Amino acid sequence: MRFKPLAWALALLLSLPSAAQSDDLLRNGELLLAAGGMSYIGDLNNQSALGMPHGAAAVGLRYRLDNRWALRFELACGSIASPEKDYIRQRNLSFRSDIWELSGVGEFNFAPFGGPNDRLWTPYIFGGLAVFYFNPMASYMRADGSTAWTELQPLHTEGQGSQAYSGRQPYRLVQVSLPFGVGVKVRLSKVFTVAAQYGFRKTWTDYLDDVSTTYVEQSVLLANADDGALAVQLADRSGEVTPGFSNAPGIKRGDDSLDDWYSFFNLSVGVSLETLFGWTQKKRCKLNN
Repeated sequence: MRFKPLAWALALLLSLPSAAQSDDLLRNGELLLAAGGMSYIGDLNNQSALGMPHGAAAVGLRYRLDNRWALRFELACGSIASPEKDYIRQRNLSFRSDIWELSGVGEFNFAPFGGPNDRLWTPYIFGGLAVFYFNPMASYMRADGSTAWTELQPLHTEGQGSQAYSGRQPYRLVQVSLPFGVGVKVRLSKVFTVAAQYGFRKTWTDYLDDVSTTYVEQSVLLANADDGALAVQLADRSGEVTPGFSNAPGIKRGDDSLDDWYSFFNLSVGVSLETLFGWTQKKRCKLNN
């Protein structure tokens, strides 16, 4: 699953030369390369919008409809994680997850931008729709003292999919999000544009961090997970802080009234498709003659 986004990105890049033979796309299109960071907003950092960022990058295509509106399609990859310490110390939970995101958004420029007589810079807003893949993981101590990472979704740490908790279904690792945010574009030349932007992703899942509802009985975890003993170990880690302590079933593990979010801020460089692929158009014209 994690290699499919790489195939999509490769297919996009390979298709650009042939797609760019359109005069309109050549004149108004840009190849985008972006780098920045992703951060997480959820149960393990008290819904803080100022979470610790982790590296992220994106490749995409921007198509200018006119000097106010543009469409942008991007494939982004990055990672999110909880803080080093759970804000509720006794709970002691943690996670990390890679994020792969395929998005399409519309951009609105506050000033005319992109034409020869337009402004050289403009603030802008954007919004659209995205599909993303995530897979929360946690580290743990093996019996031999070594550290390992494991995927949390197959462990059903809150009883998902069990008969005892029939209302809790295993969460899907592919979800839809709503990207939106603000940015500033600067036109350096006919060839290059740079932009800095900050965007949030509103999701419809509370399991980016594998934390949402309540603690469940150990017997449920033992019977319901692929590795029941490991599920028991990672569903309630309070004993690592206070040896011998464990939370009773029904005690809140997370807040299911709020879905998790993530954010993506980046600096991007746009390169004119006419500069990159204009030679394909000229070659085709010569052949037609």
